[in-house]
Amino acid sequence: MDFPQGIDSKFRFILIVAARARQLEKGARPLIQTSSKRATQIAQAEVQAGLIPFWVEEPDKLDPPRQDRRRSTKSAS
Repeated sequence: MDFPQGIDSKFRFILIVAARARQLEKGARPLIQTSSKRATQIAQAEVQAGLIPFWVEEPDKLDPPRQDRRRSTKSAS
């Protein structure tokens, strides 16, 4: 399967298609004309046509990992 520019894996493709399919199921209008009535197939066609904008966050721009915040168990004497 050939992916549109910027989509580097099947996993990313599936995430984008799933998000668009949810939008279609909630009432968003399709951006293409197709004979299919299924939201997932419409979303796949839209993504493959390059009609769905998306961006990929760079790892350094993501939130830093959370530190373990367990309390130390010191006994009170």
